Amino acid sequence: MHTVVKKLCLIEKIIGYLNEFVGQDGKVIECLIRPCLTLLRKVVCADLVIRASLSQQASLLTLLLRVSLIFHEDCAVVAEVGALFCLLLFDEVSRMDMWSDNSSNKPSLSSVFSLPVSVFRRYHLPVYVNGHHAVSPYSIVLPLSTECLALKPVSDMLRIAWNLAWYHGSDNLLKQTTSETKIQEFSDTLQLSTEDILTLKITYTDSGLKDCLQSIVQAGGHRDVRAAITRMSFYLLNDKLSLKDDIGPCGFTLKSLAWHTVLNRFLQVLPACTEDEKLLIDIIHFLNKLIKEQRKNPSVELLNWILELLLRHNPNPLLDLLVLTESHTREVTDEIRTAVRQQLQKELITLLNSLLLVCMTVSDRKCLELFYVFQTQLSLKLLQCLRVTDAPHFYGLPSLERTLAGMAHLTASPGWSAHSPLSKPLEICGKYLSGLLEVITSFYVERGGNAMSFMGKGVTKSTVLCLLHLSHEMIVQAPNSEWMPLWFLPLGSHSEENVPSQQGLAWLIPLWVDRDPEVRFTSLGLGSALTTMEAGCVALANSCQNISGGLWGTVVNILLDQSECSMVRREAAFILQNLLVIPMPSKVIKDYTWQGPCVHDEDSGLSLSGKPALQALLYHCRFYEHLTHMVKHCYVGRYMFDFNISAFTETSEYNDLNGLDDSFKFWRAPSGTSTQDHEPSSLSTSETMVAASVVSAEIQPLLPSTLLPEPAALDQFVTQGQPEVRPVRPRDSSPSASLHRQCVFVTPSLLSAVCSLLDNLLAVTPRDAANAFQQAHLIELLCSTMDASLLEMCVQELKTPLSLSSAVEHTQAQTSFFLEYLSSLFQLLKSCLLVDPKLVTQDELLKPLITNVIRVLIVCTKDVLDVQLVLAFHRTWTHLFDLLATLLRKAGAVSLVPLTSALAKHWEAVTDTLCRCVGLSVKCPALSIASLQFLSVLLAEEEKRRVQDKDKTNACQTPTVAFLLDGTQGSLRSSERLNETILQCYEGISSKDVLKRVAANALMSLLAVSRRAQRHALKSDLIENCVEQMKHINAQLNLDVLRPGKAALKKKEDGIIKELSITLQLLRNCLYQNEECKVAAFEAHLVPVLHSLWPWLLMEDSLMQIALQLLCVYTANFPTGCSSLCWSNYGQYIQTAHRGTPSSSLILCALKLASQVPAENTPIQQAVFMFLSNLALSHDCKGVIQKSNFLQHFLSLTLPKGGNQHLSNVTILWLKLLLNMSFGEDGQQMILRLDGCLDLLIEMSKYTHKSSPHVPLLIFHNICCSPANKPKILANEKVVTLLATCLESENQNAQRIGAASLWALTYNYQKAKATLKNPSIKRKIDEAYSIAKRTFSNSEEDPLNSYYLKCLENLVQLLNCS
Repeated sequence: MHTVVKKLCLIEKIIGYLNEFVGQDGKVIECLIRPCLTLLRKVVCADLVIRASLSQQASLLTLLLRVSLIFHEDCAVVAEVGALFCLLLFDEVSRMDMWSDNSSNKPSLSSVFSLPVSVFRRYHLPVYVNGHHAVSPYSIVLPLSTECLALKPVSDMLRIAWNLAWYHGSDNLLKQTTSETKIQEFSDTLQLSTEDILTLKITYTDSGLKDCLQSIVQAGGHRDVRAAITRMSFYLLNDKLSLKDDIGPCGFTLKSLAWHTVLNRFLQVLPACTEDEKLLIDIIHFLNKLIKEQRKNPSVELLNWILELLLRHNPNPLLDLLVLTESHTREVTDEIRTAVRQQLQKELITLLNSLLLVCMTVSDRKCLELFYVFQTQLSLKLLQCLRVTDAPHFYGLPSLERTLAGMAHLTASPGWSAHSPLSKPLEICGKYLSGLLEVITSFYVERGGNAMSFMGKGVTKSTVLCLLHLSHEMIVQAPNSEWMPLWFLPLGSHSEENVPSQQGLAWLIPLWVDRDPEVRFTSLGLGSALTTMEAGCVALANSCQNISGGLWGTVVNILLDQSECSMVRREAAFILQNLLVIPMPSKVIKDYTWQGPCVHDEDSGLSLSGKPALQALLYHCRFYEHLTHMVKHCYVGRYMFDFNISAFTETSEYNDLNGLDDSFKFWRAPSGTSTQDHEPSSLSTSETMVAASVVSAEIQPLLPSTLLPEPAALDQFVTQGQPEVRPVRPRDSSPSASLHRQCVFVTPSLLSAVCSLLDNLLAVTPRDAANAFQQAHLIELLCSTMDASLLEMCVQELKTPLSLSSAVEHTQAQTSFFLEYLSSLFQLLKSCLLVDPKLVTQDELLKPLITNVIRVLIVCTKDVLDVQLVLAFHRTWTHLFDLLATLLRKAGAVSLVPLTSALAKHWEAVTDTLCRCVGLSVKCPALSIASLQFLSVLLAEEEKRRVQDKDKTNACQTPTVAFLLDGTQGSLRSSERLNETILQCYEGISSKDVLKRVAANALMSLLAVSRRAQRHALKSDLIENCVEQMKHINAQLNLDVLRPGKAALKKKEDGIIKELSITLQLLRNCLYQNEECKVAAFEAHLVPVLHSLWPWLLMEDSLMQIALQLLCVYTANFPTGCSSLCWSNYGQYIQTAHRGTPSSSLILCALKLASQVPAENTPIQQAVFMFLSNLALSHDCKGVIQKSNFLQHFLSLTLPKGGNQHLSNVTILWLKLLLNMSFGEDGQQMILRLDGCLDLLIEMSKYTHKSSPHVPLLIFHNICCSPANKPKILANEKVVTLLATCLESENQNAQRIGAASLWALTYNYQKAKATLKNPSIKRKIDEAYSIAKRTFSNSEEDPLNSYYLKCLENLVQLLNCS
């Protein structure tokens, strides 16, 4: 490609274009300059020969300099010119063959542009290039000759170096020079001269500053003091030129010197003459420089001293000088004194602004208290400056602009009005509002708006910015909307005498169409602030009634205007978002305050309002089509210029027009407006006239007609409004707007506002909005802009800070904007899942989305130092965890597998982030709660999937989180950290904190699935702590009962119930299938503690259910624990008149509960029988059950009547209990001793149950296996007949149970053989065996069929051989 370019003489053509451009003052081919410079840079960077040739052409360098001067406001062009200068000026340095000692005459073949490190250290290059050696390997160090040593510069250097080394530094050397006794220690040639001593005193910062302060103290006039102050300023300048982020030598020295007292006397009195004022200007200028230098690490002593000076009472010269009194005004007669007085005010305002900015980062309590009082005092002084005269048109614009700029700095700090002892915050805000609105009306509204006003640009901008800050302050200080009428102004000109004045916010609307984008942005921001309250929405809507389109149409047009900068459109989106918060009706309601948008068809007279009108408006404006176009043109790349990763590619053509999210400094007015005056503070608003209307281009709608009402009906409606009084700038509703319209790239911040707007639309009209999203593919497009690599790149750059602090700030800003967009996108996706999960769970969308989300989650912010950026990450992660939790809840079936797969790929990084998020329970509780909830939902959904897939042979083999927690040795450390962090979070929080419950849920889920977590809990004494907590709760409950008027456990909201419930559940999950933990609970005396709590558990069913679940887990496969329930508890009990009192052992309590629990209380009934079923496997417990006559209750059970063929739930629970008892011979004897038990079981076997259809048969099977019980079975012919009948059953399980029971009955028992030889029984056995042989000839595949065939075969052999 480069060869072709050379043949076409591209370089010569580009230089020709540049010459033509410069010759015509940049008025003809302006659009070609940047592409030409980019092409030239790429060619010069890649081609060594061309670079060497062009670097020798001085005319080209001059030409590039002239181009940069003409385009000094265009950052992109200036950056390109800077890159070319860097390439051309340092070309010779970059080529080693030109300056090395290499004897070869062949030039270097490498065309890669790189510079020595020494060049980076010496110069501040505008670009980043490759670097090579710090010390040249070709350099030759030659010994100094005798003649060289005799040279004066060399001898001077040697003399000073010798003395510095001899006296061990400058301090000792200067002391020696000033001492009276001087000792000759070395040769006279090495003695310092008077010039050397003076040079050393001046260049050494410590001595130089001391000399300056001494000169101030001994000064005989203003000139000497000003000279000393100027010298001190030079030392500050030297610190600044050292380019160190930290405080320089001057700052360190000043901290140790008592310079405050030296300057104090000049700051405590009012200046009496012009010379005093000039001196005060120099001192204030020096203080301002000092504060700016220390802005990153401000000196608290310096700030306290300045604040105490500013808060002095009578006199207070610094604040008094802000307001010119009448006497001062008379004195200022000549131009020199006027200029000095104005310069003094300018420097004073600058100092106060710097002080306001620096104090925002201070944490010292005394300094903050002084700063708060100073804020309010300054606000009153600035208000006095604003009202210095009753005639607003006599304001001096420079003075007014300075005052408003100071007010903007002041009002930007929250709470600035809340520290006055005499005035309430709202009163101060009201005075500010009155004065600012007076400026607006005097210079803007009453002078015909932006068509005739001559107010400076700076005044307009600062006034609107103050109003924006003021709105936020009033919202904070008075959340109600009673102050909203204070913002209203009379409408109409003074000539309309007969028309009554109306109140409203119509003065705000002209600012929305101002020429300056900063004014438009700020005024729309003011509108979005006022519309956060319903009164503001109503007032603003009423004020826009005379505008074509009304408020809704105006704001929608601004949002969809492609030629508007992103930050202006962003504020318009915020206004729409606020308007949607107020509930709007679906039809016209007369007395309803907020009707929402209104549209009207002038031909038919039909009108719509509320939600139908909103749908019509969105359809008429092709809203979703414009949003699709907006998302497609969003630029999320880097804004930084680099040789290796260039920011000037085709995809970033306009990124500098609104770089760093909507910066206005490169905005240009459309060609129809005047751009002659570029002075930032003198631009007149007369240049902001509205352009002529442009006819909109017609395009076909992308959305189908089924999405909204019929197009024919919608097109009949136009936005309702009276004849237009003040037209809004026309907006082209077509995405394919004409090329002559300015087009600006969409930024992530605008998309963030759009996502929030879509979120509100989804809440107002969920079905219609969801359909529109689906048809326009909005969710897919929005998710496609989520690029985690951008975050990774920015964070990596922040970890290795660049040489320029501005580049670091730019990177931080871009990262913050992108994180804000991700937060809004995550909230929108969450809302989509709640309304229609299909919007997010599509296969082509879900997997990339989860991959990007996990990559955003694992971005490491460990070394990021900016506090605000870290908070932005925390907010984003909070919404990210909420999104993932909602995704699992609403679409766990399709999202669990891809999510766990993504987590498995980055497991260690994910656990590291989880640990950090959970550990932020104090600093960021919302993030800690969100991360814990996500973990709980993830583990719960995974356990549900495991239970569902338990019987499936083709279950997915994706690694689960449970496997990752307990899996490989590599994840051991990560899992241990996660377990430790969650446990610490749970134990370190008060029981009244909401986070306690969330942490407990996460810990429960973790203990339920992870054996490693159970072992960690065991090592951390969690079981002992829980048991001790239960003892404490029991004691607390007992004390509460003894207190008069205290009703314990009366309210379910009581914290004791929740605390006890959490403790019991934690113990339950910790003991689940873990014998070590059960032994620890046994040693901690869990059973006696539960026995003591039993009366309280009886009073609350939820607690009883959890306690029974705990006992079920504790007694499962743990004989020692089962036996411990039979022991007596000799503790003290509170005798209550409730459902029951504690018995001598916990098993008796459970038996009593099982016999008394109502049939309708299914959860308690099921839990207690499950608990007793576990105890039925223990020999000791069966003895207690037998002695209690509890089994007699089984005989009182009633069988189903009528057409009901299903056993009741309580019957099934009894059968399962008897089944567990039948596993032992002692339990079988207990069943056989129950009179009529076998007959009742026979009757129950005739009925079915879904979960346990053959439990009675299993009980008979177990009894048949015992030789001692076989006679009793044979004695009951119904049992034998039942077992034989099972062989003819259609259910294979019944057949198997019957065959196994008959085989067990006949084994080693001759009487049973004789009974079974009964022809009817023998025939059934033979038929079953013949059928089984034919059916299960190859039964090796199914072990159950093989066992069934074996039982029949053995049974037939036993019956035939005798």
